[in-house]
Amino acid sequence: MEKKEPKLHMQYRKDQKGTDLSVLGYGCMRFTKKYGKIVFEKAEREVMTAIRRGVNYFDTAYIYPGSEECLGKILEKNGCRDRVYIATKLPHYLIKSREGLEKCFQTQLKRLRTDHVDYYLMHMLTDIATWERLKGLGIQEWIQEKLDSGQIRNIGFSYHGNAEMFCRLADAYPWNFCQIQYNYMDENTQAGRKGLLYAAEKGLPVIVMEPLRGGRLVNLLPQEAKEAIEKAGQTPAGLAFRWLWDQPQVTVVLSGMNSRQMVKENTVMAAGSHPGMVGEEEQELIRQVKELINGKVKIGCTGCGYCMPCPHGVDIPACFRSYNMRYTESKFNGLREYFMCTTMKKNPCNASLCVKCGKCEKHCPQSLPIRQNLELVVKELETPVYKAACQVKRFIKL
Repeated sequence: MEKKEPKLHMQYRKDQKGTDLSVLGYGCMRFTKKYGKIVFEKAEREVMTAIRRGVNYFDTAYIYPGSEECLGKILEKNGCRDRVYIATKLPHYLIKSREGLEKCFQTQLKRLRTDHVDYYLMHMLTDIATWERLKGLGIQEWIQEKLDSGQIRNIGFSYHGNAEMFCRLADAYPWNFCQIQYNYMDENTQAGRKGLLYAAEKGLPVIVMEPLRGGRLVNLLPQEAKEAIEKAGQTPAGLAFRWLWDQPQVTVVLSGMNSRQMVKENTVMAAGSHPGMVGEEEQELIRQVKELINGKVKIGCTGCGYCMPCPHGVDIPACFRSYNMRYTESKFNGLREYFMCTTMKKNPCNASLCVKCGKCEKHCPQSLPIRQNLELVVKELETPVYKAACQVKRFIKL
């Protein structure tokens, strides 16, 4: 007999207009895929589980393959569009004209099967110069038209970069909300706590992305850090989420949930969250974990994928994940991960395919020296053992 789930009371925090948003938001970038397509039935079960447990903020984007369409289909099929708030993003880097703005937006409405977007963001707005370019295309007038018609209910921007530029962008337009990368490892990098507090002072709700740094604060923790967290009766994900929800300036924390178990665990944590929940003992644990992480991880990649696709086929996030695993787990695990995730594929995507064109570095939110780091991957992972394994692969293929 299936164990009855405990009754949950999801926690909510208010946006600029007084709307209650669930403190846990659903990040729709990581829906499970098979053969390159989202597994709809699985995504539907996970999304509907989240909705039943009180999650009402769903984040997607134009460039997340299949995500908008999948979310729209789920909401329409289950008749629950009016129970949730949809956040999606304008790929301004693809927009060349006012007509392009409208075409992109109408495509998104069609994919989402809706007549309005609740929270619309300028996707990865990087600097003032980019905003000025958009102003030259008539973006401000276009936004106002959409706000007046109700097709857009709230306008904001997502951001990767330093705190100084974030504050300048926050002042550049009367935004309704913003979205930043923020976690205990990025407290003093990216927009950081300085940006968080600045937004709060302006009355801007803050949506947090990358709370687990692309899973790194769970899957790539040094063994000593895992042991310290377990000894304290915590879980890696729980520690990261609690640190965020402890701060009243954080409105919603996004999680790219792709299993019902993950949805259930995260909603339980969210239901028990409140500002001021983290005491000095737990803060000390976080400081200890940060020291252990900084001592092990070599490349600060979050796996966001903005550097992709590589024109020469390199799977950059996979290369860096494998490289970091070499140091956070073991040389063998790093090498195995690298071989399985880059070389065993039908079309290999290993680091030595890099021709140093630099396209990836122009799009990296972390401003990583990707080309230089890929050289390290080649040097330390494409070892004689790796090359021997490649020969075996070729022999088996023949």
